[in-house]
Order: sequence, then structure tokens, then C-alpha cells
Amino acid sequence: MSSSAAFNDEKGGSSSVGEPEYGHDPASGGIFSSDYKRHDDLKEMLDSNKDSLKLEAMKRIVAMIARGKNASDLFPAVVKNVACKNIEVKKLVYVYLVRYAEEQQDLALLSISTFQRGLKDPNQLIRASALRVLSSIRVTIIVPIMMLAIKEAASDMSPYVRKTAAHAIPKLYSLDPEQKDQLIEVIEKLLADKTTLVAGSVVMAFEEVCPERIELIHKNYRKLCNLLIDVEEWGQVVIINMLTRYARTQFLNPNINESLLEEGSGGEKTFYGSDEDEDEDEEEKEKKAEAAAMAKRKPYVMDPDHRLLLRNTKPLLQSRNAAVVMAVAQLYFHLAPKAEVGVIAKALVRLLRSHSEVQYVVLQNVATMTIKRRGMFEPYLKSFYIRSTDPTQIKILKLEVLTNLANETNISTILREFQTYIKSMDKDFVAATIQAIGRCATNIGEVRDTCLNGLVQLLSNRDELVVAESVVVIKKLLQMQPEKHSDIIKHMAKLTDNIQVPMARASILWLIGEYCEHVPKIAPDVLRKMAKSFTSEEDIVKLQILNLAAKLYLTNSKQTKLLTQYVLNLAKYDQNYDIRDRARFIRQLIVPTEKSGALSKYAKKLFLALKPAPVLESPFKDRDHFQLGSLSHLLNAKAGGYQELPDWPETAPDPSVRNVEVKESVFALLERVTTLTSVPEWTKCSSREKRKEKKVEKPFYSDSEGESGPTESADSESDSASGSESGSGSEGSESGSESEESGEVSVSEEEEDEEEKKTKKRELKKAVQESESEQSSEEEDRKHGRKIKQRKSDSESESDEEEEESESESSQSESEDSESEAEVKKKKKAAESKLPSKPVKKETKKEKKEMSLLDLDDFEPAPSPQVTPVNNLLSNSLVTDLEGLSLSEAVLSPATIAPSSTLKSYELLHRITGEGLSVEYCFSRQPFNRDANMVAVQMQFTNNSTSDTKNLHMEDVKLQSGMRVKEFPEIELLPAGETATAVMGIDFCDSTQAANFQLCTHTRKFFVSIQPPVGELMRPVFLTENEFKKEQGQLMGMNEITEKLTLDTKCRNEHAIVQRVTTAANLSRVPCGSDKECRFAGRTVTSGSLVLVTVATREEAAAQLTINCEKMVIGTMLVKDILLALTQ
Repeated sequence: MSSSAAFNDEKGGSSSVGEPEYGHDPASGGIFSSDYKRHDDLKEMLDSNKDSLKLEAMKRIVAMIARGKNASDLFPAVVKNVACKNIEVKKLVYVYLVRYAEEQQDLALLSISTFQRGLKDPNQLIRASALRVLSSIRVTIIVPIMMLAIKEAASDMSPYVRKTAAHAIPKLYSLDPEQKDQLIEVIEKLLADKTTLVAGSVVMAFEEVCPERIELIHKNYRKLCNLLIDVEEWGQVVIINMLTRYARTQFLNPNINESLLEEGSGGEKTFYGSDEDEDEDEEEKEKKAEAAAMAKRKPYVMDPDHRLLLRNTKPLLQSRNAAVVMAVAQLYFHLAPKAEVGVIAKALVRLLRSHSEVQYVVLQNVATMTIKRRGMFEPYLKSFYIRSTDPTQIKILKLEVLTNLANETNISTILREFQTYIKSMDKDFVAATIQAIGRCATNIGEVRDTCLNGLVQLLSNRDELVVAESVVVIKKLLQMQPEKHSDIIKHMAKLTDNIQVPMARASILWLIGEYCEHVPKIAPDVLRKMAKSFTSEEDIVKLQILNLAAKLYLTNSKQTKLLTQYVLNLAKYDQNYDIRDRARFIRQLIVPTEKSGALSKYAKKLFLALKPAPVLESPFKDRDHFQLGSLSHLLNAKAGGYQELPDWPETAPDPSVRNVEVKESVFALLERVTTLTSVPEWTKCSSREKRKEKKVEKPFYSDSEGESGPTESADSESDSASGSESGSGSEGSESGSESEESGEVSVSEEEEDEEEKKTKKRELKKAVQESESEQSSEEEDRKHGRKIKQRKSDSESESDEEEEESESESSQSESEDSESEAEVKKKKKAAESKLPSKPVKKETKKEKKEMSLLDLDDFEPAPSPQVTPVNNLLSNSLVTDLEGLSLSEAVLSPATIAPSSTLKSYELLHRITGEGLSVEYCFSRQPFNRDANMVAVQMQFTNNSTSDTKNLHMEDVKLQSGMRVKEFPEIELLPAGETATAVMGIDFCDSTQAANFQLCTHTRKFFVSIQPPVGELMRPVFLTENEFKKEQGQLMGMNEITEKLTLDTKCRNEHAIVQRVTTAANLSRVPCGSDKECRFAGRTVTSGSLVLVTVATREEAAAQLTINCEKMVIGTMLVKDILLALTQ
């Protein structure tokens, strides 16, 4: 069949004369479609060699699926095209396979190798689609393949593929729960991802696989809060719900110090119970006890991270997605202080303009909220008025909300509304309205009589259902004050002839029996009428007839003795066993015989005991123990997969678990490489970052809305503490952290520096003017002739301590800024001239001295403690910051990057063997000036003898093939007690074989050898995270060595790991997006072979060391050295 004929057949035509017509396409509407002709045209198009026909066929097949038609019989024809080179066809084939892979598992398995190839495709959409199809094949035999694919996809460069990996995790978990531990590792890795595309999906996977592993969220909490606003809508819902549960375990209850905050303790009693039920003395005692408990409690201070969550979710109340608004509303309801919960009311009322399905869910949650937080919805009362077009379930929920909102001020308005609703044609709604009137009457004593009179008027309504519901509600109201309403009881007794609704008849009989003393003449007559119709009544009515008979027998036995016996005899032979049992029980209890026990004496107390009035409660009263917005809350029953909302902790858990060590971004590292030329430049950077943090922190935690003064100050203090710990990295708690990251380009930072300098100078002038205005007139005359520096010192001496500190900081930063510019120029000159290492070393020392002298000049009037932090900063933070950075010789002098204190020294010649001459050597980790392929070895000669040593030099060098040595210059004279230093270069040819030679003096020769540790055979190299991953991907298989280890007790934090690895091997640190991984890179000195080291920490002290190296021998030796460094 040709392609044109295929198209004709698709439209219902025939390919040859005399052949009957068939409707081949299910979507064409052909009734007489033939199975053996079905989809033949599509199959032929899929088998053709033309991509255009295949594409057309796939479009039509996907369109069929979209319309709900079954296209499973095309599976063999489609799956053949999975290897098609046309990307558009391939995408549609994968869409089809995702839909039918689970149904046609055997055929899908045949193409599994193609899916695996698809995982390596350069197109990210194909990689993601291949993983999606692979995870849709529900066969346990391919679990290992799926696991491997998910792990690879989790490290993919494309965030879309990583998102797909997160989606595949729950699928694999449901197929094989035993993979949980490995999947948790992948989830942990993906949680550290900083892209908004992945965040929602990985949190969903976390919720499905390991929601109890709350510790995985600690380090990512602030990042998730900051990313939340940019995540897609359904990801926002998942993250908010998870963070709600997280916050309930990590923070204290913000309403813990509110006296009688829960309207369940004080408010609910006035709302549900009667006003007169409470004993005043007991109430006073309770209040005193609560006041005493309050006095003992510490004042509540909100955790800065708690405030961060509330602040970052608040803008989402304006989301167009109702689910997001609902998620934020439940978060505020469960986590926010009472004063701040009100912000959600307006957003929820806005959702009431949406579809009825959305309204239903929102009103369910509003009904629950109005029980505990009635006040926040009172301004929007009219929004809950019922429209005639509302569906019944919406009407009933709005009634519930209106009833919950009713109070003394608005009850008249609400009752007028209810009067209108009673005239509705919707009978269920009318019944619900009558119940609502009853609840209002119960809760608000002032309108009880009004409601009761209104309900009595309804008894004359033509509609029997209205009358029946009114009777049931009146019965409950009359129990509160029965003696006042005997007329109503008489009126209701007359209704027994007309009302046929069983519940209403039962309610009337119960009222007459309970208050038979108030209607002594009518009650026996009602029993007589009921005895006549006993056999035809419903079971619920029969039980109340028995109760009425028993009560009348006990109070008026003369008139009702025979009637009671008659009713009991009828009940004795009733079909329902409940009624038979009740009859036997009552007979033994009220008719005393010889066999009857002691209970018959107490028959009156049992039947005629005072019964408390029923409390008409909202059906939503206890629903708030379910998380609002959840399916369980909607159903009022625990649904499958529901996670319980944890109780608030008694004491706040340690907040430091959420602190993340400062990680340098790639921009910052590149900036350091290009601009870092001197020590003062570094101190300038760090001080600027600190200033930034201080600026950000103040508006960050001092929120203007709904917080008291002390809380604000406490929040800002605690924030500054936590902020300094967590730093200004991408995962810091500042809301401006993202903007800081994005703005880390050098131009913008220079502009900021200039602005900061200007503002500092303005502030300085102000302070000077204020302080000097208080001085004498002579000083004022001299003031105009002074320089800024002199004015500064005078103002410092006169002003208070705070001004001294701020001014000294500003002057310090100014001096450092100006100093750094001078240093940059000097360093550039030094680099251009390329002087040997010794002079450079001296020059740097000199520069450092000059800098400290300048600092002291600037701080002349200030006390000494203000100078010391500068020195500390130079000595400590510089060393740690500079560790692992590989900078060329032109940029930094050797002394700056690798301080001698961190280098390990080895003994070359002992002073006893050397007859007073001792020699030590160390690997300086600096490029050897005369040959870049050589390792620089720094030697220290010490003359411990009493005589001078002359002509120190090398002779008779014995090396392995390929190795080379550049001898150190001859030391002509080494006086007694003196020390000299020299540098030699050795090309070890990337091996740890020793270099042997003779060390000669003017009198003796000593045989010595230098053997390098494998870690000294490499030089650090700077790689970005992406470059690292790319290179690592090319060094797999035989070039990869992995070892598991247990970290030493002193080596559990990131800083310690970095220090030990960089001490063991001359590698540079690679920036990493994950908190759990430390990466290092370097190249061997001779051949330039790449060496990549990854230390991944696990739970407790477990870790995994991975080394990727082109030279397997070096990799094997390096593993041993680093293992030793990390475990001892």
C-alpha cells in the first residue's frame, strides 16, 4: 500500500474498487472498524524510510493517546523507531513509550540497550526521556540498570535531566524498596542542587522515600527558603508542606507565652458551652496557676530561620495557583505567631471567587480556622453569604463558617440571613440552616429565646422536613431551661399526629418523657396513642416509646401501669433484638419481683437523672490535628501516605545544624586569582563582606509586621550571630544572598566599594562636627586648619567608645584600601622583573612591615586592642583562605601561598652523622624557576659544630633513567652556629624513586638520598565544578579507585578534611555545590597527568575516597597516603 493510499484509508476511503470501506483510525468515528485493517496505514508509515512520514505517523498516534484512544497495538511498530536519528521522531517515540512501557514490558525490555544509549545522548530532552521510559518499565530484573541510570542522571549537567532523575526515584523505590539506602544517597546529592528546576522534584522524592530523615534538610533549609519564590508552583506546594513539618520539629511554638491563647481553653468554653456552667472560683485558680507558669517561662525569641520561612512564603499568598495559596495559609496557621496569622484571611477569601471545587476545599479549611482564629475572618463576613447559584455542599460549608463567626455584635445580621435561607427550595440546605440557628442559640445566650420562638413558628411550616428538623433542634434547646418552656412542650406533643419523620417523633417522645412532670395530663395520653401504633413505628421511635412508658410508670403508675405492661409485652416479641433486650431490661428494673436485684431500688435515679444539656459542636472542631490542606483533613480520616504534623518541641533543638560553611562561588575564586596580589587586598575583601552582612542583617530580621520591640532586637542579635557562622554563601540565611551571588562581578563590587567609602567619609565628618561642636572656641578656630586624619584623632579622644570603634573601623578600611593599591603596583613590578626566590622573599617581608607601620600610623590615638584583630585576620584567615588555590608565580610570591608552618620537613643528614652539619629538606610546593617540570626542594643547612664549614656542594649524582637534577648553588662559607638555605630542582619523572647524591664540604663527603612522597609529585590546578565533572567522567573504569573509610575524630568537619588532604598532596580545592563532598585537583609535575580527588562524607564518621588519575600507579599510592591522613 502506498503512502497516499494509506492517507486515503485513514479518512475511510478504499484502496481498490469493490473493497468495503473501513474506518481505520479510532478517532475517525468509523463504527464498522475492522481489527485486521486497524492502523495498517500508521504501521506502514512507521516502517518507511522517510523521517517526514514517521514524524506524521507519530504525531497522529500521540494525538490519539491525548484523546483517550487505545494505541497499544502499535507498540511493536513504534518501538522499532526508538533508534531513529531524527530528534523530533525520537521525542515522540519516547512520549509513546512512557505511556505504554508498563503494559508492554516484554517488548520494552528488548529495546533497553537503546534506552541506555539514549542516556548518553547529547540532547538533554532525549536523555531525560530515556530515563523516564526506563523508570516506567516495572520489571525488577532491570532495577540495577535503573539505579545506575538515576545515579548518572543525578550528576548530569542539565538541570532538566536531574529533575527527571528525582522523578524516577519514587518509581524505583515503589518497585524495589530495598534500594532505599542508595536512593537516599542520590536524594542527599540532589537536595544540595542549587537550581530551582530540581528543588521541587527532589523534595517530592524525599517525601515519598524517606520523610523521616529530617536531618537531610538541615543544611539545605535556608537554600530551600530562598529558592522557594522561583520554584515552579507544584514544587512550591511540596516544599512548603515539607517545611511546615520540618519547622514543627526544629522551632519553638511562637504562641507558647500567650495566656489563654488557644480558644480551646477559655474561648471555646464561651463559644460551645453555656455561660453559667463554669464555677468562678475554679476559673480564678486556673488563671493564677497559668500566671505563675507564665512567670517561670523565659521570654520567647523567634529563631531567625523560623522568621526566614515566614517571610519568604508570605509573597506566595499572591500566587495565581490556589494550591500554593492554600499551602502558605496552612503554614501560617500552624507556624506563625497569633498576631501574624491574619494576613492569610484576605488571600483565602480571594480564592472563594474561583471554581466550586476550589471553594469546597478552601471553605473546609476556613471552617477549621474559624474555630480557633475566629477574629481574622470577621471583617470578611459578607464574603461567606450564600448565593442561590452555589452548590449544596458549598452552601452548607458557608453556613458552618457563618455559624462559627457569629457573636453578640453580628448575630442579628446573621439571623436575618438565616431567615432568608429557610425559604430556599433546597431541603438539605434548609435543614442545615435550622441546625445552624440552633447552634447560634446555644452559643449566644442573648438570642436563645428569639431563636426558639422562630423555630416554634417553623413548626407550622407546610414542609414536613423543615418541621422535623425544627423539632430536633428545639428538643436540644429546651434541655437548657425546660421549666420556662412547658407551653412549647405541649405544642410539640400535639404534633405527634402529623409528623411522620422518625427522628422528629423520637425527639418529641423523649422531651415528653424527660419533662413529664411539667405536662402531667398530656403525657399519659401521648403514651396511649403511641401504644396503638407501636407495631408500625420505626425502631428509633419504639425505643423512645419504651423509655416514655418506663418514666411514666415511675412517676404516674396509677394511670399508666397497664399501658406500660401492654407496651412491654408488645416489645417482648418484636423483630428487632435491640428492642426485645430493652423491654426485658426495663421490665426487671421498674417492676420489682422476688428475682429482681438491688438495682430496682434505684430505678428512678437511673431513668429520671438530670441530664446535661447537649453541646452543639461544629463538626470541624477537632480537625485541626490534621495538617490543613491535606486529604486527611478533607476526609477527617487518615489517608494513605499522610505524614503526621509533629508537636512543637519543649526545648529548641540546636540551630547550628542549619549553618553551612562558607563556600566560594566560581566567580569569587576567579576574582581572587586575578586580583589577589597582596595581603591588604584580602583583608579589604573580608572586611567588605562583613560590612555587607551587617547591612543585610538589620532589615532582614527586624520585621515591622506584628512583632514587639524586644523580639525584634533579639531576632536581629541572634541573626547576626547565626549569620556570621553561616556566612554570606548561597545557602546563607540572608534573603539577599542570591543577589549577592549574582552580583559578584568585579565591576559592581568596585562601585559598591566606592559608594561605601563615600558614605563612610560622610559619617566621619558628621561625627567630627558633632563632637567638636561641644569643644571650646579655641579648638573651633583650629579646626579649619586641620587635616581629616587629625580631626579624626581629636574626635576619637573626645567621643564615646561606640564612635571610637566605628571610626577606627572606617579609618582602618580606608588605610587598607589605599595600601592595597600600592601593594598591587609593587607586586606587578616584582613579577615582571622575575627575580629569584630569595630576594622576593625578603621583599615581601619588608612590605608586610611597611603595611603594619602604616596601620599603626592610622590608629595612633586608638587603643591597642583595636589593632590586634587586623593581625589575627592576616595570620589565620589568610592561610585558610589561600589553601588549595593554585596561583602562578607572577601573581603571588611563594611565601604568601604556602606558609612554611604547613610544610613537612624531612631529615637528609643527621648532625651526628654529618659531624656537626645537619641538613633538612622540604618540598616547597612552588614552581622551580629554572625548569617547570622539576620539583623544588628547599634545603636548610645548619652548622652545629664549633668550626666553619666551607664549599658546600653536590657531587656524584646517581639517578634512575629519565630523572634530572638542578644542583643548588655552592655555599662558600657556613659559619659555626649559622643556618643557610638553598633550593634545588629534581625531575622525579612522576615516580617515587629516590635521587641519590653526595653532599660535600671542604673536608668530607656524605652519601644522601631524597625520596618524595607521591603527594609532592604534583602541582595544584584550578578547575571549575563543571570542568571537574567532565574530566572525572573521562577518567572512569581502570582510572578510578574508590575506598571506604572511617574518619578520625578530629577530622569530621570540612575544614579538617581539606587541611589533611592538602597536607598529604599538593592539590587545589575545587568548588563544589554539595556540602557532603570535598573535591581537589592537580597535575603531575613531569607529564601533566590529571589527578582528581573526591572525599564524600556519609552518616556519622563514614566517608568515601575516590581518586581518578591517568597514571594508575600514582593513583594507588595516593589513595594510601590520603587514607592514612584522614584516618589517623
